[in-house]
Amino acid sequence: MRFLYTLVGIGVLLVTTIDVFWTILWTNGGAGLLTSPLMKGTWRGLRTVDRQESLVLTLAGPLILAFTLTMWVVLLWAGWTLLFAGDVNALNYTRGPGPVRWVGRGYFVAYTMFTMGNGDFSPTSPIWRIVTAFTNASGMILITLIVTYVVSVLRAVVNKQSFASSVMGVGETSEAFVRSGWDGDTLRQHDLPLESFASSLSTLAAQHKAYPILHYYRSERKQHAAPVAVAVFDDALTIIRFGVDPERRPNEPVIETARSATEDYVRTAMSPPAGHTPPPPNLNRLRDADIPVASDEEFTDKLADLAEQRRELLGVVEAQEWEWPSERQQ
Repeated sequence: MRFLYTLVGIGVLLVTTIDVFWTILWTNGGAGLLTSPLMKGTWRGLRTVDRQESLVLTLAGPLILAFTLTMWVVLLWAGWTLLFAGDVNALNYTRGPGPVRWVGRGYFVAYTMFTMGNGDFSPTSPIWRIVTAFTNASGMILITLIVTYVVSVLRAVVNKQSFASSVMGVGETSEAFVRSGWDGDTLRQHDLPLESFASSLSTLAAQHKAYPILHYYRSERKQHAAPVAVAVFDDALTIIRFGVDPERRPNEPVIETARSATEDYVRTAMSPPAGHTPPPPNLNRLRDADIPVASDEEFTDKLADLAEQRRELLGVVEAQEWEWPSERQQ
């Protein structure tokens, strides 16, 4: 039985260490084998609580982060406790004779991992002193990684909300976004900062890939919702690229760079495509603003080529319980 404790303890420590390093340090690997199902399970559970208003989903990100950190601490603590349980004589009670029980082992591991002080227990041999040193080092490393991870995640959450606010500030629908850049003769690139938005979105996509927990940070307000903002931005690019007169729109490389950024974001989201295509932009809203646009038939043909990409983006939007931003029904 004691040998089994040792094996299980080593296994728990290895799995936990791999999961921590995978999730925090491997920027292209997504979440670890333990963290990933924890994130998805918590999100699914919260989605079943309130599917109408979805306000409870605003708690998903903080809760998942708290659950993940707690899981790492508990598993590391349990692994070292099991390892010390593998030898009945691994620890000595300094205040009297008698064997060290489970509570004592857990207490020893806890203060060894998270403090530099001495308690009522001590290792009995050189090998267990070395194990104690590794226990202390693992605790310090875990705390350092957790602090770094939390700071990085919160910074990325702020960037996510900042991007959404910037895009939605220009226009809360793709039609409004395009209209805001029209000066009566052309689309002014200075009023439609496509390059700036594309750069911010590329950074956001990279952060989503490095920290998958960002997918579960849902804003309470639509104006701060990144999936909705990306949908507005992507449909605005579609209008500019295929709907507006070529002589009146920004440079082609700028548009393509921005479109590439939206595709990167959709790929990192890893949400299944929606079962239907979102409503097309309403070109009549642009005609009302005297913007020269293509015919509805020609624009519809172009949209057909983008149907799959738009369904994928709609899947991202609906995964966070938002609706597609459109003036079609207005």
